[in-house]
Amino acid sequence: MVFSAGALAAQGPPADPPAEKKGDARLPRVLIIGDSISIGYTPPLAEMLKGEALVTHHKGNAQFTGTGLRMLDQWIGKTKWDVIHFNWGLWDLCYRHPDSKVQGNRDKVKGTLTTTPEQYEKNLDQLVTRLQQPGATLIWASTTLVPDGEAGRIVGDDKKYNDIAARVMQQHGIPIDDLYGLTKGFPPALFQEPGNVHYSKEGYRRIAGQVAGEIRNAIKGRQPAGAGRSRG
Repeated sequence: MVFSAGALAAQGPPADPPAEKKGDARLPRVLIIGDSISIGYTPPLAEMLKGEALVTHHKGNAQFTGTGLRMLDQWIGKTKWDVIHFNWGLWDLCYRHPDSKVQGNRDKVKGTLTTTPEQYEKNLDQLVTRLQQPGATLIWASTTLVPDGEAGRIVGDDKKYNDIAARVMQQHGIPIDDLYGLTKGFPPALFQEPGNVHYSKEGYRRIAGQVAGEIRNAIKGRQPAGAGRSRG
């Protein structure tokens, strides 16, 4: 399946794995769970892992951890995933106000925080416990950078929420893909515009490159869930 960044942003990625081609039956299945940042890097990631893994992003935007708790079972479905690369954070730490004219009703002055740090930790712990049940190898992606001038997010909260997530992942023995460290070093040209948490095409490609490396490490030496499937 050919991924289109525009189509993914507008309609959300497919709910099911890409249609198999001859020889794909034994490829590892990889599920990407996340917000619009993950939607942006999924197309180049799928291309980078072509012939190595079948990459799928769940339908739509994972938004915040509360959405994850409601939708996770549906996103996982009945597929036997080999690797699940997941993240929540940018929505959780966002302040929104119904009267704000800014996209997404973002307002870090008058708005309300979506998820408190305490609730974020509780939600993540529940989500990880549920994610561990299918038997896939899990990879947590740290939340990407909150740049100066972001309308609904406070600079520094990204690190605060990442520290909370790191504590949860350590308790569960889950490795971390440090996308925060990666994007913290990005020059302004790799962002869509000043104060925007989203990235340019090259920015998403660089993120995808790191994610691809983490996924390759995860599936190396692992018996794929697809092993033994009929090639039909």
